Formats: sequence, structure tokens, C-alpha cells
Amino acid sequence: MANNEAAVKNGIFPMGDKDDSYAQYFVGQSYLASLVADPDVNVGVGNVTFEPGCRNNWHIHHNGYQLLLVTGGEGWYQEAGKPARKLHPGDVVITHDGVKHWHGATKDSWFSHIAITAGTPEWLEPVSDAEYAALED
Repeated sequence: MANNEAAVKNGIFPMGDKDDSYAQYFVGQSYLASLVADPDVNVGVGNVTFEPGCRNNWHIHHNGYQLLLVTGGEGWYQEAGKPARKLHPGDVVITHDGVKHWHGATKDSWFSHIAITAGTPEWLEPVSDAEYAALED
């Protein structure tokens, strides 16, 4: 399937429900399955799934970091001031403390990653439609 929908929906981790709790920080529809939500562990781990064209807003992790383990589909990751990086299953992204960034699906593909996150997120402006449309597949 060209848009990777079946591969993402039938991945090794559950896709989760529509993520309405973070909808204000996303363009498009995302899904979240919390994999680790233990108050005695200082990181959250979740399987985040993006429908084609879905992406989160620019954001920063303060006093922490974020690790992304790509598990399905095709997506984008971009740090402010740098070119976007196209992501495929098996890719690993390390976002250090204080780095402004965003991530999400390509316009034609479903996308999923495991997000391992520590610290406090600061949600910023959406990635504009013009910025997103300019990305080269």
C-alpha cells in the first residue's frame, strides 16, 4: 500500500485512540497509545501515529529531551534553522534540551514513531502550510 496505512495500523505497538488531548498542538489527526506512564519513571513513552499530512506544532522540550524511534511509514523531522530530514522505519532522532523542532507524516504517507520524552514541552506556532508544502519528497 503506497501510503503505508496497513503497515502503520498493524504495527507491533497499538495505534491508540484519536489524540484529542493534544489536538490543539497538531495540524491533522494523530493517535496516541501510552506505553509507559509510571509516575515513578521520569520519562513518558508513547506510540504516536500521524495520518498523511499530519504534523505537530513547533515545540521545545525544557529540562529534558525527546527520542523518536521510527516504526512505520514516512515522516519528517526538522529543527529550527536546519533542513527537514525525511524519516523511515528504523531511523532514530535525538532532540536535545531546548531545541525547537517539529515532526509528522509526509503528505502522502501514514507515519508512526515511539516518542520517549523527558522534561516539559513548550508548544509553539504550527508549521505553516507553505513551509510544509515546500518539503521535497
